[in-house]
Amino acid sequence: MPKQGEIDYIKNIGDAGREHAMNKPFSDGNCGLYLLDFGTILSLLPKPPAKLLDLGVGAGWTSIFYAKHGYDVTGQDIAEDMISLANLNKKRNSIENVRFMTCDYEQTSFNGEFDCAVFYDSLHHAVDEEKAIQAAYAALKPGGVCITAEPGVGHAGSPQSQQAMKTYGVTEKDMPPRLIIKTGKKAGFTQFKIYSRPVAPTIIGPGFRIEEIKYLFKRVVKSLSGKNMLEGNIVVMIK
Repeated sequence: MPKQGEIDYIKNIGDAGREHAMNKPFSDGNCGLYLLDFGTILSLLPKPPAKLLDLGVGAGWTSIFYAKHGYDVTGQDIAEDMISLANLNKKRNSIENVRFMTCDYEQTSFNGEFDCAVFYDSLHHAVDEEKAIQAAYAALKPGGVCITAEPGVGHAGSPQSQQAMKTYGVTEKDMPPRLIIKTGKKAGFTQFKIYSRPVAPTIIGPGFRIEEIKYLFKRVVKSLSGKNMLEGNIVVMIK
């Protein structure tokens, strides 16, 4: 069962995997991109000390980041072993404005308690993303903000995803903006915006105006073609 795969994941990846999870993002080869993501997400969130619900936190490094920036954070994960690691991370970082809980984000019982909710590379592991987004909607106050940063079309079919599903029994889905927005509308969200998810830096050249124009032109073409609705971009939904 996919949910059991998520619950057992930390047991199945061994000591090296556990150590990697504990030390993210700095233990990961994509650390620079994670930090770029967080710069974007922080710029889109309500200002601290807003109450923030962090959904699918794993070993808790995202929640630690938010808490250090001043948010009042509740971090959730379906795997009790992950939450144990998250609490170790909390102790190691000596912070108090974060709490962790074990539960299924498709079945949380929060009701109008949070100013913002974030799915950071976690919604694509949902068995039922509609239930997950509905639960996030219910958890937010009126005017609350839900932010997702998820992989786009093609993720589920990638060799890495196929191997993870085969080896660990986890769920890997495509989770492009068009699906998130469609599901968000069904849940009751009323406003939606899509922001480019940062990628590796693009050279536009020192002082070459033509390169800057080409870069901006590509951005406009991508937007007009609808590709932004398919790629792994950041979606902001407002209740």
